[in-house]
Amino acid sequence: MIPVIQAMPKSVVKMFAGRYIAGDNLLDAVSSVKNLNSKNLMATLDVLGESISERSEAQKCKDENIIALEAIDSHKLDCNMSIKLTMLGLNIDFDFCLELTEEILAKAKSVNRFVRIDMEDSSVTESTIRIFEECRKKFDNVGIVIQSYLKRSNDDIIRLTQQKANFRICKGIYIEPEEIAFKDADDIRKNFVKILRTAIERKAYCGIATHDEWIISESKKLIREFGLKREDYEFQMLLGVREGIRDNLVKEGNRVRVYVPFGERWYEYSIRRFKENPNMAGQVLKSILTRN
Repeated sequence: MIPVIQAMPKSVVKMFAGRYIAGDNLLDAVSSVKNLNSKNLMATLDVLGESISERSEAQKCKDENIIALEAIDSHKLDCNMSIKLTMLGLNIDFDFCLELTEEILAKAKSVNRFVRIDMEDSSVTESTIRIFEECRKKFDNVGIVIQSYLKRSNDDIIRLTQQKANFRICKGIYIEPEEIAFKDADDIRKNFVKILRTAIERKAYCGIATHDEWIISESKKLIREFGLKREDYEFQMLLGVREGIRDNLVKEGNRVRVYVPFGERWYEYSIRRFKENPNMAGQVLKSILTRN
């Protein structure tokens, strides 16, 4: 299905991938977040992009994130930021990436906003954690993502709670070798709950990022077991995905944050999400082929 979608004009794909992307520009994203906030949903903005190879492009991406933070503040949105470090030059130079990341965090601190460092593929797992650890020495408004399909993740949770880390826990979407990653879907789900338990036991704030009903159910059990208050955790979901489950979580009294991606690099993001979720890709392809 993915090759078929990739062979289609981007303009056609965009019409049907649009429910998962806020739009090309910041105004689209602001509008999307306002709509979510009106439904008692929090948000996190993601300026799309990764694997930057030029310093000038990384600088531009840093500036885009700072402008987004200014918009969040000026529009008084209930919204944080998510950033990818390869967008900020992690594959170019560690110290250069750290400098740009700290500029974003300083801006976020000035407008009282939180920034989540996204986790990418395993080639940058350790360097991403090291950037977080360096940033955590100066900033308290920064968190990190841990992926349950990586076998190292429970150890990473233990390591990072020493810095009082704030986590987003998700399954993970990159294709990794069996030596370092769980391949069986049930193993990934069980490890999700395992590392969530470890994080909660160690008093960490967790964003429970999943659309998996079994994981949601098990997470609720942990919330009850540890007597967590509403402000001690949140559920997180992607824009346009399983909105019925999302809305039910809100009705039950849970805080829910929606990941809102936007920007010129929407196509690459869409293809990656379709690879992650073949059912989503199938729905999009069916919509395209049956459109009147």
